[in-house]
Amino acid sequence: MGETTGAYPQLDVIAVGAHPDDVEIACGATLAKLSAQGYAVGVIDLTDGEPTPGSPSPEVRLAEAQKAAEVLGVKKRITLELPNRRLFDCFESRVALAKEFRKYRPRVVIGFGDKTPMASPDHWQAMLITDAAVFYSRLCKWDEYFDGLPVHTIPAQLYFRLAFEPQTLEGFSSHFTVDISEFLEAKIDSIRCYATQFPPAKAHVFERVRGAALMAGAAAGFTAGENFVCTKAIGTQDLMRTVFPT
Repeated sequence: MGETTGAYPQLDVIAVGAHPDDVEIACGATLAKLSAQGYAVGVIDLTDGEPTPGSPSPEVRLAEAQKAAEVLGVKKRITLELPNRRLFDCFESRVALAKEFRKYRPRVVIGFGDKTPMASPDHWQAMLITDAAVFYSRLCKWDEYFDGLPVHTIPAQLYFRLAFEPQTLEGFSSHFTVDISEFLEAKIDSIRCYATQFPPAKAHVFERVRGAALMAGAAAGFTAGENFVCTKAIGTQDLMRTVFPT
């Protein structure tokens, strides 16, 4: 018998990172805002992020990740057993992530949208894996690879940028900014949960994250913001509400 989805609560949004702390840095405030608005939010880390210089064990890093999830109001956090530093887009990685999409049936998936030069190459591989898994999630006649989990079509996919990266992505026209003015501190607090990754010697990271949020927000008329790209053109049936959302 194949698995059913009855044991898995449906999530409205799933954010996918290569390592614990990726989604916090990229879109933590948006996840906190979505949770506060009543949406069920999930995070999938493709790896446990270990080994890493400052962490004594994977268990410590996972505990930090769970604490960060609690700060953001994340309902479900999943860590896949893919290898940190050796993460590659391959069939097995695609299927592993697509299984989680089939289980939790998100309406929106958010993930990396480009390379991060001079940072981990796992980020680019995470984008390729996520793109493929969104596609694999809806493919029928493949039950033997997905433990009989029902197919699930994900209606929307968004790309995020790490706070340290450029604010826009080349080749995409549908950029937009989420107002995170009331949730910027939650974002910073969630990143602080990773004490092994951001000790006092790296305290400057918090100001860089804050500065990026203030810059993104200012461009859209908010105190603070997080930028996203929709992989397809954004349409509207109410021009005025779209232009003046509040």
